Amino acid sequence: MSDERFEAGMAVRRSVLGDAHVDRAEARKTAFDGDFQRYITETAWGSVWTRPGLPRPTRSLLTLVILASLGHWEEFVMHIRAARNTGATRDEIKEALFHVAVYAGVPAANRAYGLAKGVYQDEDAEKGADQ
Repeated sequence: MSDERFEAGMAVRRSVLGDAHVDRAEARKTAFDGDFQRYITETAWGSVWTRPGLPRPTRSLLTLVILASLGHWEEFVMHIRAARNTGATRDEIKEALFHVAVYAGVPAANRAYGLAKGVYQDEDAEKGADQ
């Protein structure tokens, strides 16, 4: 079961975060953190993100709200970038961050809005450069 969960988790992880991100993370993996990385892939991606009870955009929004509420900014930015792969829209993220303000505090939401704006500005600039 563990190998199945790992494979399912890796597929979702690649779908959400993108192959380039996962390839970079896998290349940085060492003997020291290899077991931990497998655990994350099996549990977060293979046991939670693969569950049928919530659509992927909702899981993405929940993840962003939790990360912002806890102040896990590096992971928050990673999941803002990943939202373009999950179907969570910028408008939905904007609304979700209002909940952060009410339930986790204005400073957390303010920081989250600022980080999200920065990611969106970068993405928009990349789109403009591609056109």
